[in-house]
Order: sequence, then C-alpha cells, then structure tokens
Amino acid sequence: MAREIPGASRAKMIRLVVNADDLGLDSAIDAGIFEAHRDGIVTSASLLVTGRSAETAALRSCEEGLAVGVHLCLCTHLPPAADPREVRWLAPGARLRSNWVELAAAWAARLVPAGEVELELRAQVARAHALGIEPDHLDCHQHLHFLPGLAPIVERIASEEGLPLRWPQERPRLGWLARPTAAAKSALLTGLGLAAAKNGAVRVRGLGIFEAGSLDEVRLLCLLGSLAEGDYELGCHPGRRVGFVPEDPTWRYGWDDERKALCSRAARAEVERRGIRLCTYCELAGKIVSPKG
Repeated sequence: MAREIPGASRAKMIRLVVNADDLGLDSAIDAGIFEAHRDGIVTSASLLVTGRSAETAALRSCEEGLAVGVHLCLCTHLPPAADPREVRWLAPGARLRSNWVELAAAWAARLVPAGEVELELRAQVARAHALGIEPDHLDCHQHLHFLPGLAPIVERIASEEGLPLRWPQERPRLGWLARPTAAAKSALLTGLGLAAAKNGAVRVRGLGIFEAGSLDEVRLLCLLGSLAEGDYELGCHPGRRVGFVPEDPTWRYGWDDERKALCSRAARAEVERRGIRLCTYCELAGKIVSPKG
C-alpha cells in the first residue's frame, strides 16, 4: 500500500508545490527558473543531473534556497549518470535516446534491460548527492515511469530513498476541447496513473500536464482557481530567452510566457485569494514548517 502524506486527509486547505522542470539542462532555462523562484510562485525545481549546466545550477540552488528534486531521465540525448559500459542498451553510444518515442519503442521491443534502467536511475540520484543536492522528491522527465513495467522500478527507488514522487492526475476540463492532442496526453497519463498498482512510494498528485509548455497567465489563473482542498504539485517550464537546445533541436516551449505568468501579480493575487499555501515537497511531508508563500 502507498503511504499517505502526514496530515493530508485532515488538512482543510490547498497546499501546492509549484515545481519547475529541467533545471540543469540549459543556462537560459535555469535563469527563468531562478527568476520564477525569486520573483514568482515557484517553490521547487527538478534537476537533470547530467545536463550541461547541472553543476552550476545545483550550486546556485543551494545558495538561493531553492528546493530541488531529481528529474529522472531516460531520453533527450543526455549522457548517462552510470558507467556507459553498464548501460549500453539504454544509452547506445554513451547517450540516452533522443526522445520518449524512441525510448518507448526500444522498451516495448525489449531492447532495454530493466536492470540497466534501475542502475541508471539510481546513479542519477547518487549524482544529485555528489553535486551537493539533498533531493526532496523524484519525478520523471516526459513521465516515462508510466511505461509498462517502469513504475515499480521508480516507486521502489522513491520508497527506499524516502522521497515523494510526482504522480500525474488531472480531471478533464472544458478547455481541453481546444487542444485535443494535449488533452489526449493528459487523459492517457491520468489513466495509466490510476491503473498502476501501488508500490509503497508517497504519490503527490501532479497537475499541469495539459498546460505543459503553454502555461500562460490565463491558463495559470484558471488552474489555480479550479483547485479543491488537498495537496498538489503543479509542473511548469519557465525560461528566459531559451533558444536552440542541442539535446532536442525540435523542442519549442513557451518558456518566457510561463516565466512571466509565474511572476505575475495576478498569479500571486489568485494564490492569496484562494488561500493557497505554497510549499515544497518537504513541507508536504511535514519536515519543514515555513512555506514560501
């Protein structure tokens, strides 16, 4: 059985982790994340531990008091954290596969041993510690832990590390009709999450899948306004003038729009109006008592 977050069922409030993904991938993404933490409502970030700017981002996060988790990664053409000789099927040529489609196809064809996946993910957690990070949660880049057979591996690691795990789960909304592709992805991930057997990890309900890459001010306010009582994590992707990302040249997100939305007066006002308690994963678990907002 999955462990519940202490006090979650008794809390008569909305507690929200606003978590920025992809810290450490690119310095322009990092700049947006730190700005959205300093001037906006971002409370947490997830580190790609083998990203080009990971070392600098890890150091700065410690200096600025930004809570950081590990963005477990199996694609986006990053180098592995494990010895490449030990994960040669997962990372052919000493690089993870370019995108989630390639990884999913290789996994479905049984070209990637589960043992290599577990070895790599554990190496990524160890790498975070080596960079001076004390991770406060785990989540998965591109939500790849929902591929058949991967969720138990990720939950086992989360449980052994004592770390909460993002678990995407969204309810359909009328606005989904305008973006059927994003709606289909959100519905699929929610269904897979609901169907996955519990394996002992603390799951935190993750929101923002539908809005990923397009979380402008209007969508952010709508999402904040729709929250019911409970504990949530809102995933986001702020950046500052992000250009060409070599690891994924086709990647086109609205990084600047997300940063501006997260730093907007309107977002802060909506948080205050709804009585939303902005916090970190550690605060959800009762380890820290002072929230950011």
